[in-house]
Amino acid sequence: MNQSIQNPSSSATFPPPCLSSASRIPKSSLLFPRAISTSQRICRCIGVQMDACVNSNLPKNSVVAKYSSGWSDIQSSNLKQSLNKYSLPLRALLTSKTQDVSSKPLVGDEKIGVLLLNLGGPETLEDVQPFLFNLFADPDIIRLPRLFRFLQKPLAQFISVLRAPKSKEGYASIGGGSPLRRITDAQAEELKKSLCEKNVPAEVYVGMRYWHPFTEEAIEQIKRDGITKLVVLPLYPQFSISTSGSSLRLLESIFREDEYLVNMQHTVIPSWYQREGYIKAMTDLIEKELEKFDNPEKVVIFFSAHGVPLAYVEEAGDPYKAEMEECVDLIIEELEKRKINNAYTLAYQSRVGPVEWLKPYTDETIIDLGKKGVKNLLAVPISFVSEHIETLEEIDVEYKELALKSGIEKWGRVPALGCEPTFISDLADAVIESLPYVGAMAVSNLEARQSLVPLGSVEELLAVYDSQRRELPAPVTVWQWGWTKSAETWNGRAAMLAVLVLLVLEVTTGEGFLHQWGILPLFR
Repeated sequence: MNQSIQNPSSSATFPPPCLSSASRIPKSSLLFPRAISTSQRICRCIGVQMDACVNSNLPKNSVVAKYSSGWSDIQSSNLKQSLNKYSLPLRALLTSKTQDVSSKPLVGDEKIGVLLLNLGGPETLEDVQPFLFNLFADPDIIRLPRLFRFLQKPLAQFISVLRAPKSKEGYASIGGGSPLRRITDAQAEELKKSLCEKNVPAEVYVGMRYWHPFTEEAIEQIKRDGITKLVVLPLYPQFSISTSGSSLRLLESIFREDEYLVNMQHTVIPSWYQREGYIKAMTDLIEKELEKFDNPEKVVIFFSAHGVPLAYVEEAGDPYKAEMEECVDLIIEELEKRKINNAYTLAYQSRVGPVEWLKPYTDETIIDLGKKGVKNLLAVPISFVSEHIETLEEIDVEYKELALKSGIEKWGRVPALGCEPTFISDLADAVIESLPYVGAMAVSNLEARQSLVPLGSVEELLAVYDSQRRELPAPVTVWQWGWTKSAETWNGRAAMLAVLVLLVLEVTTGEGFLHQWGILPLFR
């Protein structure tokens, strides 16, 4: 999840005024050739028969298909209901104080701040294990039952020690550390310049969730600089409990404990995957990489998103899957406008542990595509705006090697957005659009796809989100033999229960191999 424009450890001076101005996809349906036209979208799958459904009255982002494998029609209304159910609560929010938006100047005498939130990453190999501990100690990453939450840190220590050696190998292969801080600092600098060029002087700060500069460090610098209006902008295009949600929960706890922050007006942009500038920037990069292939029209566009546990979506109401599928659809629509009609697919990477994650999995999908005769593949890291371990090592090394072994002859990869000018300018526009709503009411129009400004205070954003969480029955109620969904679910539960029992025994008796390894005494 660092330095910002102004290093949190140093004093800052403010600049003078600027002088210049989709629904579930069966595992077997891996591939979607592009539609013939926007009014007649014909969807087919490699190796799977599908009846084309033509309906000119459907919205452009609707995919209506009937699979011979037994999956029912994916109706446009169901997709819309799903998006509304999961996404709209994040986009129709109240800030803490009501005021007349139209009469309020954008800047005036206010000191504007922008807080960029990101994951953070170890900058040296020595940072890897403590970074992993911070990651797994987050209850939004590993969700323990309330009764066992006292084991959060011991479990995080246990997992981080076990995973550190393999993780160090990965970071060593990309230069000995994550470039995320350096890239995020550069994005902050470019965003500040873009805001200045648009006549909105502002300070831009970087707050990482799991490594330096921590969010707490950025907040302290914001207070020292006397910021009076703050725009919180997570650098995650799509909202998820485990990314933006975790960072916003941390901010909520910080805000509640600080009188200065309680009185400081702020607003949050929880997701921005629908913004026109972001979509065009992604499309530009894809188009550029396609031109490097001998036969660009034969290339399969392979969107790979970071996965989340399936329970987050099905049990906790995480909107991530719905937002990701709509994001892919919007990019494909933009490609279609440019007469690029390549086949494409979406899969999820980076799963950890025995529990079930969002499917289809990236590695399994690559193997299946090779079996189906795909020879040219262009990987698109759809949920990442910066290069880091998941792109530089997992995609560029592991998945590329897997693809070549699976029969894919030509592999390409779209770079992360980084400081791409269209992307940075669009982020600046998002910040500017949000300023009149700091302390006001705003409702963005999701269906019309207007400029996305889903605004709200941190506390109210999370309150609205929590109110929408659904209590669902257990996804599996009976045992089924074999490598099935139920087996995977129950295996995960059994493994987690075994780990919890082990930790309880270790903590209560003070004996065991965890104490012998020097892991648990840190928390006694």
